[in-house]
Amino acid sequence: MLSYTKHIHSSSNKWVTFVHGAGGSSTIWFKQVREFKKHFNVLLLDLRGHGNSKAHFKDVFNDKYTFDCITNDILEVINHEKIQKSHFVGISLGTILIRNLAEKYPERVESMIMGGAIMKLNLRSQVLIRLGVIFKSVVPYIWLYKFFAFVIMPNKNHKESRSLFVREAKKLYQKEFIRWFRLTSEITPLLRFFRMVDIRIPTLYVMGREDYLFLPSIEKIVASHKTSQLFIVENCGHVVNVEQPMVFNDKVIQYLTTIK
Repeated sequence: MLSYTKHIHSSSNKWVTFVHGAGGSSTIWFKQVREFKKHFNVLLLDLRGHGNSKAHFKDVFNDKYTFDCITNDILEVINHEKIQKSHFVGISLGTILIRNLAEKYPERVESMIMGGAIMKLNLRSQVLIRLGVIFKSVVPYIWLYKFFAFVIMPNKNHKESRSLFVREAKKLYQKEFIRWFRLTSEITPLLRFFRMVDIRIPTLYVMGREDYLFLPSIEKIVASHKTSQLFIVENCGHVVNVEQPMVFNDKVIQYLTTIK
């Protein structure tokens, strides 16, 4: 089972589950925990191979991960904790996992908070992934990760986010990085499906104004999905919860407390 930590509220029966992105860990939510646990029960996960979650023994001989198997890791934890329904807060690739969970088990998802959401890969993103596929077994993965982090978070005010994610990524093994990177082979048709289908679960996209790769597609999704809202954080890039934590916390908590 995944490594996880929980914070139990003295009176609330509402849960918020935090899902980090590839190369991160539950520590990226350190600027959220103090505020969220004032209002909710909080569950923080380390995805497989990240943080304190070691790769499953069965995966030692399995080179390929799928979004479904990683989504089921999350389901296993909430089942173990007997959490019938939760709000889910994700960042970057974590938003894809949350959306996949909502597609397969909608009765378990009260709402989705999609920070720095990835719902479409533009031409620039696709070129980056192709380069990664070509060089992933030749170049040390941390070089690739630093390069990707700089392209996704290029500005001076994104430096803290870049440094945090590179620091966490260094804890991965090369083979683990390659397994996660291979997820990109199934990402395009999955994202196309997510964009087409309005799942009708309350969804708040929280995007940085400077998230140039991913914001344009989110604006189009919100225009066509009836239960989706978009909040744009000014002077902010991809990792909104790290770069503008006070704005992120205030907006998300306000949104969650208004959902009946």
